[in-house]
Amino acid sequence: MSAPVIVEATAKQTATLIFMHGLGDTGHGWSSALAAIRPPFMKVICPTAPTQPVSLNAGFRMPSWFDLKTLDISGPEDEPGIQAARDNVHGMIQKEVSAGIPANRIVLGGFSQGGALALYSALTYDQPLAGVVALSCWLPLHKKFPAAKVNSEDVPIFQAHGDYDPVVPYKFGQLSASLLKSFMKNVTFKTYSGLSHSSSDDEMDDVKDIISKWTHWEGQGMARKAQCCQIS
Repeated sequence: MSAPVIVEATAKQTATLIFMHGLGDTGHGWSSALAAIRPPFMKVICPTAPTQPVSLNAGFRMPSWFDLKTLDISGPEDEPGIQAARDNVHGMIQKEVSAGIPANRIVLGGFSQGGALALYSALTYDQPLAGVVALSCWLPLHKKFPAAKVNSEDVPIFQAHGDYDPVVPYKFGQLSASLLKSFMKNVTFKTYSGLSHSSSDDEMDDVKDIISKWTHWEGQGMARKAQCCQIS
């Protein structure tokens, strides 16, 4: 796996966001957008998936966290590949913990296949995290849950999905959220009307707010209040 894109904190680092891109993308695809919304004390790590053949795309080689065999929610999945990718994410978390950032100050996030990996990695990690941002995605190996869950049921999950998604159907997101809500206490599923398989300004504003809440960025609320009350 190539070196991740890292956006260092602009103040003393006390939190980290590890965010996984979607199929065929790289860490550069999300780093700028995330840098624009993160608190000043948060480092952003955007790893790039290894390049490997993807069955869904006729074996074409591209950056992919694990093999995708089908986009049918009940179809076969690459369990060894998902678990190997999970181990890599756990290694990234552990590196941050070793550098002095507590696990409960680390947010995992991702888009599409990367969001699926973020969910699976968070649920199977053995220390509570600050939260999970899961965009336009699904819970992989869903039949293994809740038995496969290792983490606390209190870890917050923010799941977001466009209702016009032609790639990862909106229904898959809904089904995953319903399952997650059956064994996790703090799951939010937000629908973005008219959004396809992409992000939007509204969604990124919501991600900014939720990360601020999870990491207690007091300056965020004050800045918004000042902006609202400004006299021109």
